[in-house]
Amino acid sequence: MSQSLVDKIARAVLYEGYILYPYRPSVKSQQRWTFGGIYPKAYSEAQQGSDPYLMQTQCLLRGDEAATITLAIRFLHLTARTNEVPEQGSAGGGPGYRQIPMIEVAGRIFQSWQEAVERQIDLGDVTLSELLGHSRRESFSFPYTRSIEPLTDSDGRTVGRIVRDQQQIVGTVEFCAEQKADGVFLLTARVINETPLDDVQNVIRDVAQLSSFASTHMILTVCKGEFISPTDPPASLRDLADECSNIGCWPVLVGEAGATDTLLVSPIILSDYPEIAPESPGDLFDGCEIDEILTLRIMTLTDEEKRQAIAVDPLAADMMACTAALARDQLMSLHGVMRRPASAPLHTENHYG
Repeated sequence: MSQSLVDKIARAVLYEGYILYPYRPSVKSQQRWTFGGIYPKAYSEAQQGSDPYLMQTQCLLRGDEAATITLAIRFLHLTARTNEVPEQGSAGGGPGYRQIPMIEVAGRIFQSWQEAVERQIDLGDVTLSELLGHSRRESFSFPYTRSIEPLTDSDGRTVGRIVRDQQQIVGTVEFCAEQKADGVFLLTARVINETPLDDVQNVIRDVAQLSSFASTHMILTVCKGEFISPTDPPASLRDLADECSNIGCWPVLVGEAGATDTLLVSPIILSDYPEIAPESPGDLFDGCEIDEILTLRIMTLTDEEKRQAIAVDPLAADMMACTAALARDQLMSLHGVMRRPASAPLHTENHYG
């Protein structure tokens, strides 16, 4: 497995809905976290499942019971970021605080917005024999946290603060296997959001989202075995592949073309062996064709609009800086590239034998 290549693809997937567009509170495209969202189960059920509470993948594996498998789940844990300024005369004699959508301090804009931190759950190595008839179930949780960052002006006076609230999340991973034919096994992996919510019937979606997993995806690797391409299986296994049930995800082979030891379970549709476009000069948007469109979009922003976009998030600020530093030949290299569609390697019985 090429870990570096897999990590680049997974990172592009993780942040696909995070800063894909230069989001600002003043523009219409404020809806984020549109990919790979897993909502609290109680909320999902109260909404008749309009927002899912689980992600499930099923895939075929060729090998024997000695094959060793690893499963990693990655997602973004959202954080509500709020600006507050002192308000004198509150109860208790000290300054109270009131929320404001935006504050400018020492030439910098700070906006109330949402951030996110990466989370990863690793199940470690497990043999296929351990998964047969014995579903592995592991729970995980991250506690509620609050942090306060003072904002000081050029004279060192505190003029406000940034409050970051991150809600508790609780989840479960289920992993099992079933033999379907001689040397062929069906793997099933599920991620379930079991975060408790009070008064769930009256919880609005924006609030439930703060207790959700965003941009969720999984990475499966195998030693002494081979994953079968879910989208292009050999003819002898096509019927079994068609029976696989994938909920809210799209599994594809990743790594060097022809490799069969790693599967990326993506919340967006990809082909087998996706690649980061070599023309992409850094972490811009998704590392693919969209880079040129959104780079040009950023170049049309006014200075004030750019200031607002930079204020959204440190990652957005890095992206804006990278875009501003692009040389003319780098901009031109993003345009007009034609490629032959990537084709999966031919699958024959000998290939998997």
